Amino acid sequence: MRVSARTSAGLAVLAAVLVAAVLRAGDGSTFLRFTVIGVADGCVLAIAATGLVLTYTTTGVFNFAHGAVGMVAAYAYYSLRVDLGVPVPLAVLVVVAVLAPVLGLALERLLRPFRGAPATVSVVVTIAVTVLLIGVVQVLYPATGAGRPVPALLGDRSVSVLGARISWDKVLFLVVAVAMAAALRWLLHRTRTGTAMRAVVDDPALAALNGAPTTGIARASWVAGSVLAAVAGVLVAGGTGLEPINLTFAIVAAYGAAVVGGLRSLPLTFAGAVVLGLLRSYALFVLPAGASWQRFGTAIPGLFLFAALLLLPEARLPARRPAATRRPPAVPGAAASAAGALAFVAAAAVAAQLVPARYLPDLTRGVIYGLVGLSLVLLTGLSRQVSLCQFLFVALGAWAMGNVLGGHSPLGLVAAGLVAVPAGVLVALPAMRLQGLYLALATFGVAAFSRELVLRDDRVFGLHPLAVGRPLGASSDPSFLVLCAAVFALFAVALLALRRGRFGRRLAAMGDSQTACATLGLDVRRTKLLVFALSAMVAGVAGALLGGLNGFVNEITFEPVNNVVLLLFAVVGGITTVTGALVGGLLFALLPLVQSQQPALAGLVVAAVAAVAIGLGRQPDGMAGILYGGLAGWRWRRPERALAPEVAADVA
Repeated sequence: MRVSARTSAGLAVLAAVLVAAVLRAGDGSTFLRFTVIGVADGCVLAIAATGLVLTYTTTGVFNFAHGAVGMVAAYAYYSLRVDLGVPVPLAVLVVVAVLAPVLGLALERLLRPFRGAPATVSVVVTIAVTVLLIGVVQVLYPATGAGRPVPALLGDRSVSVLGARISWDKVLFLVVAVAMAAALRWLLHRTRTGTAMRAVVDDPALAALNGAPTTGIARASWVAGSVLAAVAGVLVAGGTGLEPINLTFAIVAAYGAAVVGGLRSLPLTFAGAVVLGLLRSYALFVLPAGASWQRFGTAIPGLFLFAALLLLPEARLPARRPAATRRPPAVPGAAASAAGALAFVAAAAVAAQLVPARYLPDLTRGVIYGLVGLSLVLLTGLSRQVSLCQFLFVALGAWAMGNVLGGHSPLGLVAAGLVAVPAGVLVALPAMRLQGLYLALATFGVAAFSRELVLRDDRVFGLHPLAVGRPLGASSDPSFLVLCAAVFALFAVALLALRRGRFGRRLAAMGDSQTACATLGLDVRRTKLLVFALSAMVAGVAGALLGGLNGFVNEITFEPVNNVVLLLFAVVGGITTVTGALVGGLLFALLPLVQSQQPALAGLVVAAVAAVAIGLGRQPDGMAGILYGGLAGWRWRRPERALAPEVAADVA
């Protein structure tokens, strides 16, 4: 079997880590203990990752909500075990055998209309399901200061293995993973349903032509995937404190393992998960002492996901049906764009005087998030390049603003945009060979490891907040709102001009079919680099304004989960239009306002927005598109009503 250069590089890195672990351990018991811990943690990730791969290969939908299903299962186990005092075996049985299948069937029915949809649609819809489940849990389980502690499944007992003390929970992880792997193999190779599922994996079209019940197979896959996610969620939650967002994204580490398997091979997925678990475990004692090395250890899951996507041969990435060509929204002319921009700035000036002072920062934050949404309109709405790391560019822009001439100079806005451009180009490099789902996963991996390796570095933010000022003398909240509105209007006019031009047509064509563009001689690589750079520049300027609004920034402001929520709100607002970007930004800014004034309603707001996103589903123009459609219909109906009497007279 011929081994590719990328695979050889990955094996060489793994061998180097293993040798370093042996040398660093010094004694066999330490090495053995961390090996068992790593294998056990890898087994939990393997359980989650195999469910993810099983669902994707049989339905074509990559379930970003996989971690959220595990999170819901963990909270249900908490209610049964802690609140009601149900014995552990019975509580686990109810969660895994009753709740998980019900969730799987519900997800299958909810996501059935999106099978075969473009990657952007399926990614956004499953992200919406993730946010919906998080919002529901936040409503049912209000936040507590210390979280909700869950006792270890088997208590604090441990066993000695060759001189190393191993907790019984870790042993349980190994046993459950082996049992799940055996059960999955039996399902796939010893049952008619499993045979049909394998046939769908190998060739969906041929399986359907031979009478395979695609709907029944999809239901079985979703049920099996949800059961595996529930098992992983309960295992991860044991001995920890529950928090919905952290628990949801704890299982996201399984994405890297799924990619190692090419989103097809269950054995390779299992192996990738064990390798990831070993890397995380060995990092605890192999890496030298120090905060920077500790951050590197925390960044391993994101690096693993990113590296897996880059090292995996392209031929092993299964191709899905490309997005269908759609009619782009109408673009106003230069005069209409300029008039609209002036009207928007004037409206902002009026709002600055009429809106109560305590709400001005929230309104300004909405305009700034709208500017970040403009960067997604350019990147995702027009060229269909899915990015889940925009807040990295926002963070770099805020950092540049705070470090240029005391943080108050207008040159800081220029620096913020320029600093973000190289980062956008670097992020675009994976886009040279990745697109759709794989590009979304790669950029999410960038967001995950850049938080640890870049934003938490003392030379950027570290543990100390960075002071950021407001440029052009806009020190008061009303004047700063007008400034932010003017910047938004300027970039909106520039974006509309770009869409009317040759480059905008190239982006739209690339979004419809990269293969066709390359066949016609369009330099797709250069176009991707340029659009990522422009998008990063817009996000960087938004970061400078966000820092000025808050007065300071730190890495907490730019959590990776914000990238996921931002994309969701941008889609709800309308990711293809300037108005949609503004609507999405205002909705995104509504969250901290509700959290500060009505904490009990925060989860309800999140769930409501997620439900709207699922409902919009195949409507890329979002709420703005619905608004424009209603106005267009009203304009068409008015002449018909006016002419109706004359037409009736002529007929008579």
